[in-house]
Amino acid sequence: MALQLVVGLGNPGSKYAGTRHNVGFMALEQLAAAAKASFRNQAKLHGLLAEVGQGNRRLRLLMPQTYMNESGRSIRAALDWFGLEPGQLLVLVDDMDLPLGKLRLRASGSAGGHNGLRSTISHLGTQDFPRLRIGIGAPALHPIERKERTLGHVLGSFASGEQPQLKSVLAEVESGIDLILRLGLERAGNRLNSFKPEEAAT
Repeated sequence: MALQLVVGLGNPGSKYAGTRHNVGFMALEQLAAAAKASFRNQAKLHGLLAEVGQGNRRLRLLMPQTYMNESGRSIRAALDWFGLEPGQLLVLVDDMDLPLGKLRLRASGSAGGHNGLRSTISHLGTQDFPRLRIGIGAPALHPIERKERTLGHVLGSFASGEQPQLKSVLAEVESGIDLILRLGLERAGNRLNSFKPEEAAT
């Protein structure tokens, strides 16, 4: 099924702008800016919506405004409103298990401990929907230290030294979504899943 809706997961409000947990929002904002599209509040979707592209390359971009733990409510409302199936969806989500600079495109899968994905699976009643995991790195290797530092890490901003890598990653996400539209999920995944930020400029 052709991709119709791209959802970035994050938390609403200026307090959370630019944080690691909001990297899904950041990717959508870049997509919209490149197309000179603007987000508008859609109360019925519990989110902000923008549209980019035309014809069979037309995409709806959704940023749920429900806070991360209730992301699924907004996604369910959007699928129902536009008459779409979960397979026509792509969720952009931060992933602490991947280092910054790594991407993982999958057609389905578990929540992997992510509250936004957990909510989405719950509201859709299935885990069979595509998601692109965007690595944000872990705060520590030791499990106890990692657990203690997780909240501060995901709600913290990217360091200045990470900005070039982040820029490369967001550009690759933008290119990857175009690849999904043109070539399909599997072939786009071959490129995205082997992406290395230092190769982004070539």
